[in-house]
Amino acid sequence: MDKPADDQRPDPVPVTWLILGDKQGDNSQVETLIEGLGWPHTRKYVHMRDEFVLGKPKFRATLDHLDLSHSDALEAPWPDLIFTVGRRPSMVALWVREQSGNRTRIILVGKPTGNMPDFDLVIASSENQLPPLDNLVPITLPMMQVDPAKIAAEAERWNSRLAALPRPLVAILVGGETGPFVMNEAIAEKLAAQARHIQNDLGGTAYVTTSRRTKPEVVQAIKRVLPQGTPFFAWSADAGDNPYKALLGTADGFIVTGDSISMMVEVILMRKPLAIFPLSQGFAGTVDQLRRSLIRRLFNPRCETTLDRLRQHLARFIFRFDRFKLLSSTRDFNYFHRMLIKQGLAVWAGETLKPPVNFAANDLDRVVTRINGLF
Repeated sequence: MDKPADDQRPDPVPVTWLILGDKQGDNSQVETLIEGLGWPHTRKYVHMRDEFVLGKPKFRATLDHLDLSHSDALEAPWPDLIFTVGRRPSMVALWVREQSGNRTRIILVGKPTGNMPDFDLVIASSENQLPPLDNLVPITLPMMQVDPAKIAAEAERWNSRLAALPRPLVAILVGGETGPFVMNEAIAEKLAAQARHIQNDLGGTAYVTTSRRTKPEVVQAIKRVLPQGTPFFAWSADAGDNPYKALLGTADGFIVTGDSISMMVEVILMRKPLAIFPLSQGFAGTVDQLRRSLIRRLFNPRCETTLDRLRQHLARFIFRFDRFKLLSSTRDFNYFHRMLIKQGLAVWAGETLKPPVNFAANDLDRVVTRINGLF
């Protein structure tokens, strides 16, 4: 990734911390950004107490949700700038800023859980529908990266287990339930139908893997209905041999459930054929999707016409007075899916898999300019 020229850097370069949690996909976005800046920095890894690994703590400036005995030390001298991502690490960043006498600035990557003005900059990709405030930096895709060398090494390590499988080898990557989607027995049956199509019609292999967010009952439902002999990996925290990276390097194509933006983006970054598997919404999810679509139209960052400017004034007004945060910020997965397909980066599951077209969008220079403008 290209780094900005030295004359673009603030002088002196601010003392910078990266506050990172246990979600590798989130962390990689922060790492991509700091790599692009080329600034010296200190990583601060924070670990959650057991009840908050999956449970959501109340959003506020605090360390109460941390297992401090397994987290890096958070002590003075305090940084000038923090990069962070996600609900739990951003709460830590807010606590650090309080300790600094509100001197520390915070750049959040991704959708803020709390009040958006709490952060000096919010860098959010296009699935995030956020109010058009002055601190928003909209980008197209999440700032993720893949390590081709590590993926190639994993592919080589798994070669004896994957090379003999009938081709095409198609990885079916299963995420987890998140609003507005549901993941249930009916979804398991549809995933199994995809596996049967790959096996019976294409003469290939479907390799199914679940992820951290896949509920145990969904894992069991998928296992029950898959064709006999389908390779299957059920994610767990103590699972030894996860084939995910090996599949990124080896598989001929991928089917990814519509909830998992990070897995879609990693497939795209590997320039592999991607199919999006749409998830059901149910009645409540359909109503919720209408809300998300309304927010997307209201919060569209485009500001080219008088009507656009009037719409953005209305959006900021609604944001300030939306006491229950119903229209404050959310993600529109369906919009993201359509954008990927329009860009030629994906197809719908069931359509012929094909390699993505060259995607040259690079938002990094614009993001770096905004960051430098803070100092």
